[in-house]
Amino acid sequence: MKQGKDIQERSFEFAARVVKLCQKLNDSPGVSRTLSNQLLRSGTSVGANIEEAQGSQSKRDFTAKMSIACKEARETHYWLRLLIKCDIIAEAQLSGLLDESNQLVAILTTIVKNSREA
Repeated sequence: MKQGKDIQERSFEFAARVVKLCQKLNDSPGVSRTLSNQLLRSGTSVGANIEEAQGSQSKRDFTAKMSIACKEARETHYWLRLLIKCDIIAEAQLSGLLDESNQLVAILTTIVKNSREA
């Protein structure tokens, strides 16, 4: 599945970028570290759920896991926006991650929609 491989690779690369960002955030105590933990959980969960979906036991299971991945991508987008709004990280530094999280949400929304219709 070409599309599946693409989304798997993109979500993996996205997770790696989130991990690197969280490593930097963890250098600061307090709020930055707390937000980093939330971001790390959701940002890495996107790809993990996509990977699980590839080994799903049914179409319904596939759709459910892809739906969770989409929700996690939305949550990650939220945490990234919050980091910007609270002046923890400059928007210019996070614009690429914000854009990729939006694209992942759009792709996953389409996959879930198509899976439900098929």
